[in-house]
Amino acid sequence: MHSLMTFLNKIHVIPDELQNHLLAILQYKTFKKGTYLLKKGHISRHIFFIEKGLVRCYYTEDNKDISAWFMKEGDIAISVNSFFDQIISTESIQALEETAVYYLTYNELEDIYQRFVSFNINGRKLITSYYQKSERRAMSIRSLKAKKRYEYLLKNEPDILQRVPRKFLASYIGISEVTLSNIHSR
Repeated sequence: MHSLMTFLNKIHVIPDELQNHLLAILQYKTFKKGTYLLKKGHISRHIFFIEKGLVRCYYTEDNKDISAWFMKEGDIAISVNSFFDQIISTESIQALEETAVYYLTYNELEDIYQRFVSFNINGRKLITSYYQKSERRAMSIRSLKAKKRYEYLLKNEPDILQRVPRKFLASYIGISEVTLSNIHSR
């Protein structure tokens, strides 16, 4: 719990009253490797703070799993469209390692935004940060050749390369597993 409070306070200072409220309502759960935090076809009802572990969010296209992102310690994990609109998810979130999370429900988060208006700053800054990261990654995929995409990942998320199976990495940067192996072996 300490790491979550530190994380939130780095974004914008959390008042004592809100910290006490969070301590009272946050839930803790562990997921074994391979289990799902969310399955396609369900509504994303929880926002997860990853205390320990690694998850991937993926969707299926033409019977192939496409990794949309990976989240690890210190990251927030949700299915963005499903969570914020409370609609059925088109993607799944799966633990790639044993993963421990703290989580809130959608309704609890909305209540916090209403009751603790300053927390809206935390929410805005988090969303901005993740949106910018998503845009940088999308731009790299649209504009860079395969080798440069790999180099971008190596520079910006080197720990992911050590922790994620190659087949998931390849789909994440939009190349085949064979191409990834060729690039990696050079």
